[in-house]
Amino acid sequence: MLKEMSVSLYTRFTAHLDTVLDILEADGVLPAGLNRKAVTVEPPRDASHGDLATNAAMVLAKPAGTNPRALAEAIVDKLEGLTEVARASIAGPGFINLTLTDVTWRSELAVLAAEGDDYGRSTVGAGVTVNVEYVSANPTGPMHMGHCRGAVVGDALATLLEYAGHKVIREYYINDAGGQVDVLARSAHLRYREALGEDVGAVPEGLYPGDYLVPVGQALAAEYGDRFVGAPEADWLVTFRSFAVAKMMDMIRADLALLGIHHDIFASEAELQAAGKPDEAEAWLRAQDLVYDGVLEAPKGELPDDWEPVVLPLFRSTKFGDDQDRPIKKSNGSWTYFGADMAYHYQKAQSADQLIDIWGADHAGTVKRIQAAVAALTEGKARFDVKLIQMVRLLRDGEPVKMSKRAGNFVTLADVVGEVGKDVVRFTMLTRKADAQMDFDFAKVVEASKDNPVFYVQYAHARISSLGRKAEEAGIVLPAPDLSLLGTAELGLIKLAAQFPRVVEGAALTREPHRVAFYLNDLASAFHGWWNMGNDDPRARVILADDPALTASRLFLAQGIGQIIRNGLALMGVTALTELN
Repeated sequence: MLKEMSVSLYTRFTAHLDTVLDILEADGVLPAGLNRKAVTVEPPRDASHGDLATNAAMVLAKPAGTNPRALAEAIVDKLEGLTEVARASIAGPGFINLTLTDVTWRSELAVLAAEGDDYGRSTVGAGVTVNVEYVSANPTGPMHMGHCRGAVVGDALATLLEYAGHKVIREYYINDAGGQVDVLARSAHLRYREALGEDVGAVPEGLYPGDYLVPVGQALAAEYGDRFVGAPEADWLVTFRSFAVAKMMDMIRADLALLGIHHDIFASEAELQAAGKPDEAEAWLRAQDLVYDGVLEAPKGELPDDWEPVVLPLFRSTKFGDDQDRPIKKSNGSWTYFGADMAYHYQKAQSADQLIDIWGADHAGTVKRIQAAVAALTEGKARFDVKLIQMVRLLRDGEPVKMSKRAGNFVTLADVVGEVGKDVVRFTMLTRKADAQMDFDFAKVVEASKDNPVFYVQYAHARISSLGRKAEEAGIVLPAPDLSLLGTAELGLIKLAAQFPRVVEGAALTREPHRVAFYLNDLASAFHGWWNMGNDDPRARVILADDPALTASRLFLAQGIGQIIRNGLALMGVTALTELN
């Protein structure tokens, strides 16, 4: 059951505007049934214009067959009657700006305090189940920093969608049916022989070289003794493959737990194929005439010597915007990666209304075809988003970081979390849009500087946490807060704080969790600016030993800001610190 909550200020004014438009329809000023989807209520770009702005007159005038400014005047006439509105004005050809009463903003601060951890929750996703698939690294080794950013973005997005009212399924797709798991099994067999005393020498080219497979070999030796030492590969490959994949998934789960990441479902590609899901998908698509037997176009340019036309089952991907039809099986009858992936999405769509995949940017070339497949398999009913994540460049004081010896050829996630901590890693991964390049400099991400958003936001929360202690140490007996004592500077903070529910909804609708990090940085900056006013004017400080009433009111505001920082950090999977080392 969804938790009931009060309506945010922006949602409330959207409802006020809807009521006004309903009245204008009833009065014949507007025709009935106009599409209001493009009507917005948001902060104006220029704060001097007021507190809220709406484009209602600009959007509705043309379909209503009227003049935008004339419609704006009719809307303003009604909005001015609201007790929460101090002033309504028209700008340019018909934009409407509203200035709210100070009482309205102070009341919003009281709402914030009353709702606490739930301030910002939304019902925008009510009744919609979303499957978010993220990480899905090949089960061939420990998590490395190439996986980290997608893991954090996916996990934060899942939490954000839950907070916005969706039911969320967190899923990990185990690619355990491809050639890479055969290589894993052979690599494990090498370590198995080593565990039984054989000098295996240097790891041969083509096998996984990392030391992380040493304990897997030891576990195999303990389980099977020397039974498979000299046995032909056919006797042990399947057994070693299953054993090694299980051990790798245990390692991956442990690595993800270091980041506070846990999935609801781990779906196996091997099990998917064994259950005949790709065959089911193919049969359904053939029944819709969306799979046919045909020959792929010849590769452009000079043909390879071994190329020859082969009849394959092809999905009509071009019907859904792709540039060519795609084979779902290879010439030997095995499934192509696309064919298996198509069936996997078919399976996910059985239990979710919407699908989101978090992929590395190197998979950009396959987006169109899988979007085409999902559109076909769900008959266009399921919203499907692919979020492409750019790689992270690891630096130390501006220099590239050397690879991990244990891993063999990459930097492990565990090593990074062990050095800088979960919260720093998670916050940093959300300080850029997912499709933008990112540098992760070990020195910069722990720097105590306003240029480091991780520190800056945590520092704001720690400062706020210290205020109660300072008031107690000063022996101030605090009365109930009188919010009418809050002045212009404080009202500015409240106005920014009140945007949090809107930020949450916007981030959920656009699938962009980094918006929360950006907002928190802005809020922390505004709070620090307010705090620093006390450096120039002692009467501007929060704690005033000779003025308990003003202290109580300013402390109430500061605690509200702290609440929003905690709520926002919780969406990011980051702990709000009460003091900094």
